[in-house]
Amino acid sequence: MKIRNILILTASAIALTAISLWMGQQAYSWLPPQAAAESQLIDQLFSFLVVLGTFIFLGVTGTLTYSVLFNRVGKYDFRDGPPIEGNVKLEIVWTVIPILLVFWIAGYSYKVYEQMGVQGPNEVAHLHMPMGIEAAYVVPNNPTEPVEKIEVLAKQWAWVFRYPNKNITSTELHLPAHRRVQLALQSEDVLHGFYIPAFRLKQDIVPKSTIDFEFTPIRVGKYRLNDSQFSGTYFALMQADVVVEPLQDYNQWLTKAAKQKPVPAINQAAIEYAWATDKTKVLNAGWATVAPRIPPLVNYPHPKESN
Repeated sequence: MKIRNILILTASAIALTAISLWMGQQAYSWLPPQAAAESQLIDQLFSFLVVLGTFIFLGVTGTLTYSVLFNRVGKYDFRDGPPIEGNVKLEIVWTVIPILLVFWIAGYSYKVYEQMGVQGPNEVAHLHMPMGIEAAYVVPNNPTEPVEKIEVLAKQWAWVFRYPNKNITSTELHLPAHRRVQLALQSEDVLHGFYIPAFRLKQDIVPKSTIDFEFTPIRVGKYRLNDSQFSGTYFALMQADVVVEPLQDYNQWLTKAAKQKPVPAINQAAIEYAWATDKTKVLNAGWATVAPRIPPLVNYPHPKESN
């Protein structure tokens, strides 16, 4: 009987492991395409958590289901159950295993956090990588290739991108594919959050500080940048397109933008603010709110804005 039980437990554990590993592979399809090298780190962590969660969920529900189906008392059996005292060994096992799992998850997560090089909001000076924190090195930077440096200014409620080498300002973030990018993140007013879901990157932007943030785009396409922090009334409108393109196309865009004269960028938050505060409107909102910052002058506004 013991051998039979051991075989059943072994077969169940193998089946649970196989199903959990399969679910972990499926988890990659639940997320946006991996558009940056750093996204691989996050997706691997997410897949690991799905594998672990699936194994625990199916193990617990499977045990409960087996107990309900095969260990029920008779229909008219109203006797008290046998007096069973606590099993010290069992209690130690089911206490130690969750503790080890928590430490395992915490250690793995912290390792990914270190590799991502995400900065916290506590530093108040010009921020570089703190001691022990490295920039993500999924794709090691070739020291012979220059790092593309771009300045990012966040303000209520707009993103402004400046390319210092060409003295170009844009409301659309253009990035060269397969080249290391270093962003100098700044906030003009309140706390903002630089968040590109396809890149799996999120970095808080602290006022009166400059945060150097590095990553490597690897997939050509157009993605969306959002403000992940509540920065005021119109923060949901604080979005921008992120265009990842081959290096040749990126250089052509820089040349094209440099030839254009700076013009005021159209700002949707400013438009809605004007509507909401216009007393001549029948549907005037009537609430007190913060006025958006003056629209920036940019060489390259969003294509929709230039029509």
